[in-house]
Parts: sequence; structure tokens; C-alpha cells
Amino acid sequence: MAGKRFIISGGGTGGHIFPAIAIANTLRKQLPDSEILFVGAKDRMEMQRIPEAGYEIKGLNIAGFQRGKLLTNFGLPFKIMSSLMAARSIVKAFKPSAAIGVGGYASGPLLLAASMAGVPCVIQEQNFFAGITNRFLAKRAKKICVAYEGMEDVFPKEKIVFTGNPIRAEILHDNIEQQEAYSYFGLDEGKKTILIIGGSLGARTINESVYAYIDKLKASGVQLLWQTGKVWVNENPDKENVHQTQFIVRMDYAYAAADIIISRAGALSIAELQNIGKPVILVPSPNVTEDHQTHNAMALVKKDAAILVKDAEAKTKLMDAAIELMKNEKEQEKLSNNIKKMAITDAAERIVREILEVAN
Repeated sequence: MAGKRFIISGGGTGGHIFPAIAIANTLRKQLPDSEILFVGAKDRMEMQRIPEAGYEIKGLNIAGFQRGKLLTNFGLPFKIMSSLMAARSIVKAFKPSAAIGVGGYASGPLLLAASMAGVPCVIQEQNFFAGITNRFLAKRAKKICVAYEGMEDVFPKEKIVFTGNPIRAEILHDNIEQQEAYSYFGLDEGKKTILIIGGSLGARTINESVYAYIDKLKASGVQLLWQTGKVWVNENPDKENVHQTQFIVRMDYAYAAADIIISRAGALSIAELQNIGKPVILVPSPNVTEDHQTHNAMALVKKDAAILVKDAEAKTKLMDAAIELMKNEKEQEKLSNNIKKMAITDAAERIVREILEVAN
């Protein structure tokens, strides 16, 4: 395997980028003399995050279809063609042993160009409802690494490998005691804690639901560790019972502090929650392609591994559901046990195993 070269393509969101970096880190660990090149979409977050992780990246002038924006989509065919030509040049110059697509705009033209050049391709699909790019590329891939069972209706059965989703290594510090986490955030050790996370931008519906029920939450005796996101501007309603912050840097401490968790249902979040093993209430975002977060959440709900509250019903049901769950230790134990059963701790290693197999 000496001297192998790998192209990893995709991005657009952290849900694509973090797994891609985890795969690259594992490849580098197993094959220190290998070369890894990323290909992303210009002006998307991967162009910053990938170099920060220590890897080279090249950008394609590609974008996705914008619903309801006819003029914006007018130049899309030209972008696709120019991106495909650029991707062919990158593949020809780099001569990869394998190409890996993690979803997102750039993975389409890059994996298409790679497969046309005879380079073996591997797809990593993070969601239960597969993205349009990966569905298009499936017939050209040698292997399709999935995070959920039951993907045979979407992808060719003989290509599917159940690997799970890679997660950030820094959140798996399972030696952190809850008392240590409480001290880090300045929480009251005598109160149960609800962790609320809506992503780096926050989740407006979740935030509004919390704010509207803050008095009821206070009366129930719980405390909140609340990541609001940078766009939430309301003042902290009660500093004694609410630790409110725009962004949580130490998610390992946040997970350790939590008794129950309220979260969106992105693929990366769910993979982390499965490994953390705490009782969770999922509020899928309605503002995602093909409502894939609801599909992600339902994969857990069907196994009694999570509670689902629809975004449209969150303002009337979410906080009551959280308070009731906090009172019901038997339900907490059931949810915790079942979500732990779904955890995969070596997803990156499993994916790399498939990559090396096709590269060989």
C-alpha cells in the first residue's frame, strides 16, 4: 500500500466535513506515506475547515439547485460542466488510487470524473434518506458505506456496507465525571440538567420553545445548559438555572453534564448521541433537503432509542416532553440502553477498510 493517493470530495456542511476529516485522519494513521487531497466547492465552509485540519484542498465552481430561485439556477448547467472539466484535470494530475465521496455539491463532478478515468470510488452516505448526489453516483461506486440499516431500497444491495458515521474523537472522553463537567460550566450539582443543542447557528424553534416555558422549567427544578447559536439575541432569563451560550466549545463536558439532551437530528449529531448514550429528544429541522432529519430521527424512534417532537409542534409539546422525561427514570433507562446499542465506535476504521480494499 506504499505511496497510495486518495481524493476525498464533498462538504457544504459540518455533517459532511467532520466525517471526511475523520476518514482522512484514519487513512493517514494507517498509511503514513499516503497522499490525501480534498476537493470541495468554492466559497463553502470546507475551503476553510479542511486546511485547518492540515490537508490540501482544491475548489470547484459548483453549486446546488436553489428551489424557487429561477435566475440563480440559470448558470447551474455551465457550473456543472466547468466543474466536471476541472475535476477531470485534478484526477488526471493527482492519479488517485481511490476516490471517496462524502456527499455535497463537489462530490458529484469529482467522483464522476474519477469513475470515468477508471479510479475505484467509495461513497459514504451519512443519512437514512440518501442525498441526490450519492443516489446519482451509486451505480458508479464500488462500495457504498451507510450509517443506517434498510438502505437496500436506495442503493444496490451488493455494494452496501454498514459502517456507521465517523464522529469527532474529542467528544469521546468517557473518563469525564459529571461533577467535573458541572464545575466547568458553573452548574448546580444538586439539579438535573437538560442539554439543548441546535447546531452552531442555533435552532429558532427550539430556542423559542425554551424561552416560552422558562418559568415552568424553573418550577420543575431542572437547570439548562443551552447552546443558543449566534443568531439568538434574547437575554438570559435566569442565570441561576440557565447556562446560556452561543456556542459550546467543550462538547465532551456538555455531554457529560447532561441527564437528558434535546437536539436536532443531523447525521453527525445522531452518531455522537448514539455513542454518548444519554436519553434524547430529537426535533428534526424542517429546513433540510427532502426532510432527511426526520428520516434520521425515525430510525431511532422505531427502536425506542429516542423521542421525536416535530418542529411544528415544538412550541407546545417540547418542554412538557422534556419535563416528563426527566421525571420518568424508567423511560430514561430504556432510551439510554437502546440508543447505546446503535453506537458504532470504529466507523472511520470500517470505512477505511473498504477504501483500502478497492484501492488494492
